[in-house]
Parts: sequence; C-alpha cells; structure tokens
Amino acid sequence: MADSETWQETLRAGGYRLTPQRELVLTAVDTLGHATPDQVYAEVRRHSTAINLSTVYRTLELLDELGLIRHAHIEERTPTYHSTAGHEHFHLVCHHCRNVISLSSERIERFRRELVDEHGFQVDVGHLTIFGTCAACAAAPSGESRDDPDGSD
Repeated sequence: MADSETWQETLRAGGYRLTPQRELVLTAVDTLGHATPDQVYAEVRRHSTAINLSTVYRTLELLDELGLIRHAHIEERTPTYHSTAGHEHFHLVCHHCRNVISLSSERIERFRRELVDEHGFQVDVGHLTIFGTCAACAAAPSGESRDDPDGSD
C-alpha cells in the first residue's frame, strides 16, 4: 500500500465496501499493537456488540490480503496481527516469559541481501519471528523466568 493511500482507498481499489465492522477491526489492531483474533474480537466488542467472532476472522484475513495488516506467528497455534502503518518489523519472542520485542527490518538488512545474492530468496520480514531467551530470563536463576519467579510453569 502506498503511504499516501488510505485504508478506505485500498478497500475500494480491491472492490470491497467500507463497512463499520472493517473499520472496527482495523482500529482494534492499530490500538492493540500485536493481537490475536480473540484479542481483536474483545476490543471490537467494547465498541459494538453487533459483530461476531467469524466476522472478525474473515475481516482480519481480508485486511491481511490487502496489506493493511500483517500476521506473524508470535503465539502458539494462532496468528498475531499488527498494522502495516509505520515501519516494517520483525519479532523476537522469549520462550520463557513470552515477551515480544519488535525490531526494524533494517536490523537484518545484510542478512536479507545475502539470502537474495546466494539463493535468490526474498525474505518476508513482516512474518519473521525469532524465538529464544530474553536478557531478563537468561539472567534469572536456572528454571525461573521473568514472569515466573518460582519456576513453577
């Protein structure tokens, strides 16, 4: 989507109507930052009870296809959505405390160029999630995480 193009123009260009439900879902994703479909649904329901979960799922898929939002696999088994407004970024997720760190795509630019040069492979950074251990959990005594001080997962 071009920077000057609005979400309304993007929908119209794709042949889609501007509906209140689509606006509510897009606003919820913008408000929440990174959110699962259930979290988006809960946020949307704060503003309107006239929308159901299946509408939220369909709308998220459409907005993703149109490039207005992106999904990444930050949570286990469910996609996490975030807005494409602003900068392209990827995610670091701690296995222990589930903390999510967003990093600008420029941080891996050299690696991206190497993949293109060596393999002709174009990286979709918006879908990139790297799992590991954050500094706080790495510094915690063995078996403990930042959010689980007694190690009792």
